Amino acid sequence: MATSGGGNSYRNGTYRNSNPKLNVKSKSLPPSTATHRRNSTAKDHHVAVPGRVRVAVRLRPRNAEESVADADFADCVELQPELKRLKLRKNNWDADTYQFDEVLTEFASQKRVYEVVARPVVEVVLDGYNGTIMAYGQTGTGKTYTLGRLGEEDTAARGIMVRAMEDIFANVSFETDSVSVSYLQLYMETIQDLLDPTNDNITIVEDPKTGDVSLPGATIVEIRDQQSFIELLRLGEAQRFAANTKLNTESSRSHAILMVHVKRSINGRDATLSTENGNHQHMVKSLKLPVVRKGKLVVIDLAGSERINKSGSEGHTLEEAKSINLSLSALGKCINALAENSVHVPFRDSKLTRLLRDSFGGTARTSLIITIGPSPRHRGETASTIMFGQRAMKVENMVKLKEEFDYKSLSRRLDIELEKLIMEHERQQKAFEDEIERLATEAEHRISEAERNHSDSLEKERMKYQKDYMESIKKLEEQLVINHRKNDDLHKKPSGEIPKVSAEELGDLKRMLQKETLSRKAAEGEVNNLKIKVAELKMSEASGKTEMLKLHKMFEDEVRQKEKLEEEIAILQSQLLQSSLETHETRREVGRAGFEKEVESLDSLISQVKLQQHASGNGEKPSMAKLFEQVGLHKILSLLEAEDADVRIHAVKVVANLAAEETNQGKIVEAGGLTSLLTLLKSSQDETIHRVAAGAIANLAMNETNQELIMAQGGISLLSMTADNADDPQTLRMIAGAIANLCGNDKLQTKLRSEGGIKALLGMVRCRHPDVHAQVARGIANFAKCESRASSQGTKSGRSFLIEDGALQWIVQNANNESSSIRRHIELALCHLAQHEVNARDMISGGALWELVRISRECSREDIKTLAHRTLISSPTFQTEMRRLRINY
Repeated sequence: MATSGGGNSYRNGTYRNSNPKLNVKSKSLPPSTATHRRNSTAKDHHVAVPGRVRVAVRLRPRNAEESVADADFADCVELQPELKRLKLRKNNWDADTYQFDEVLTEFASQKRVYEVVARPVVEVVLDGYNGTIMAYGQTGTGKTYTLGRLGEEDTAARGIMVRAMEDIFANVSFETDSVSVSYLQLYMETIQDLLDPTNDNITIVEDPKTGDVSLPGATIVEIRDQQSFIELLRLGEAQRFAANTKLNTESSRSHAILMVHVKRSINGRDATLSTENGNHQHMVKSLKLPVVRKGKLVVIDLAGSERINKSGSEGHTLEEAKSINLSLSALGKCINALAENSVHVPFRDSKLTRLLRDSFGGTARTSLIITIGPSPRHRGETASTIMFGQRAMKVENMVKLKEEFDYKSLSRRLDIELEKLIMEHERQQKAFEDEIERLATEAEHRISEAERNHSDSLEKERMKYQKDYMESIKKLEEQLVINHRKNDDLHKKPSGEIPKVSAEELGDLKRMLQKETLSRKAAEGEVNNLKIKVAELKMSEASGKTEMLKLHKMFEDEVRQKEKLEEEIAILQSQLLQSSLETHETRREVGRAGFEKEVESLDSLISQVKLQQHASGNGEKPSMAKLFEQVGLHKILSLLEAEDADVRIHAVKVVANLAAEETNQGKIVEAGGLTSLLTLLKSSQDETIHRVAAGAIANLAMNETNQELIMAQGGISLLSMTADNADDPQTLRMIAGAIANLCGNDKLQTKLRSEGGIKALLGMVRCRHPDVHAQVARGIANFAKCESRASSQGTKSGRSFLIEDGALQWIVQNANNESSSIRRHIELALCHLAQHEVNARDMISGGALWELVRISRECSREDIKTLAHRTLISSPTFQTEMRRLRINY
């Protein structure tokens, strides 16, 4: 908004009056918002906060040409940085005044620019929000210098991209956080991957519910240090398109887009769960639900706007300039519509505006820096740039925290805890069993030892008493002999004489009898004692058995306790899953308030499928997602086996459309969709089913895990058989695309060749359609690239499978094809084949050497041209043949 003085001015996107009481401050994300959100409830985490687009202006100093040509003229702009104001001179006495959030003079350092423009955005990205930093201005005014300068020679010259990554690395912990990067360019309305030059046509995917934009085909590289990021930037800058114009010797001809994904784990929230087991209720200890914040930083270096009569563009450079100006014009229309609160904002007019949908009027915190030059010759372009910034300051975004519960992490943590409990229980059970075994062994030893002692004691007592008995018998016998002798002597005496026994002898006999009696009683006492000891030992044995029974009972109690713990853990996991499903259902209900309920019967579902055919013909793709929500994946897959041919055809179309989105592919494979599609290829004779099923398989084959599943289920044989029986070019294109994706897997090279994958590709060239040939060429290039990598790693030796299966002749014939897509893939395949020395002789005899020489001299792609040149000069065989043919190289 221009002013000419007075009490009112325009600042921060609103009118500002000199009266402080009437001052209206702009709405922006407060610094404490992120801290406040950490303590809010789960429901509050999806509440958006207003935040206006902040705009800064930066003046480039005069260059050498302007210092000479404009020496007699004053600059067309006058900066007042302390007032954050800029004056655009109409003439020597009149000027328009504009207010901005920041005004940076030609002397402002790169650090100062980063501090005021980019750092606030980087801080909110680290807190879990989306952020955008964009540079806009005429060509040659310093946009790329401001954003993408690497500063390798002078660290003070580092641009916003490098400084932003330094701040991000300083604030993340790689033990729990991750940082990944994508680097793209929008060239002639085509999105190309700067980190993978072969990926030159990336599609934009929009979420039909939320409108969020994603690029599933873009390369995402996870990085952990600044040097790796610098290497990625250097690699990407080497792939950007640039041209020499009158206004700029290195004018960018594409819009560069750097995407930095920051995933941070923070302390979780408390969640107490309860379980019921029988009549008793047990409270499970409080769980910390892990929370993940996913912030995305988008840095956009727009190509400069230019007037054709000033830049001198012509030929292809002229076409590039037209494309740049059209996309910038579309962006300007969207900014105007947002600034005026228009009902319709034409985001779909350009791929640039579709990509920036979240940055302007969306949920991201956005900072815009507009760059201008001082030359009065370009006053019109400078005024246009200033007005663009003024309109952008009126755009207000609703900044939204990107936060979600990490249920997978919690599940993994519960699994680990369960494993620990199981291991601890097994250790306790093993120790318990060992203790029981030890006690049993000890009891057995004690019993056997007691039995041995008892037996030894009995034997000793028996021997002792036997000895005493024998001695007593011997004494009695001796006494008896003495008595007999005395008796005989008495008989020899005259009759009438009575033998006399002395009192001493009678006393001896009595004593002997008493002694025998006492000995007998002592023996009986010892026997009784031994019997008592045996009884005690038997009681000890019974006590040991009772203790063993107690231990067995304790073991059974432990087993029952383990079963109870396992039941509680199962209930916990069930409640966790239920909680996750309820959270997901709540989010879905909020996003589709007022949505109709699922139809009541399978008949009506089939009717909807048939009606979808008319909708899909009119381009109503959101109806597919709506049907997927209402019907469910399992029901859709069941329709693949329907008896009605029309229902079966449309069902496979629905599955193919769902498979085109990466988020649905895992669900389709888990539900058996891949097996159903392969079965359709084998059992159906319908050409339409073959074409659509092959397209769905091609989409699923973009994932490495799915590629291995396709090969394991005989997918390459089914695709080859279908290709042999097909004549429709679109069917052949789909099949060739699926095989081409499989050719890019290093692990499947040998199996793919043995099951006829290469011969199937070569067989499809019978169809003269260029789209089929393009997919065949892509598959051959992927296969050759994997073979080259395997050869350099030492895992592959011998000639190429492509040469052995006769592909070289077709490759040479199409090396200079009119179609750029066919020619580019063929040129890559030739370069990869030539890198392995063992293929050189076959390539020379097949005429490939001349094509390699042509590629190294005439190829429009600089990376392929360099690869061909490096291959030719490093091969002794090619060098010898070129000397023989007198090829100057």
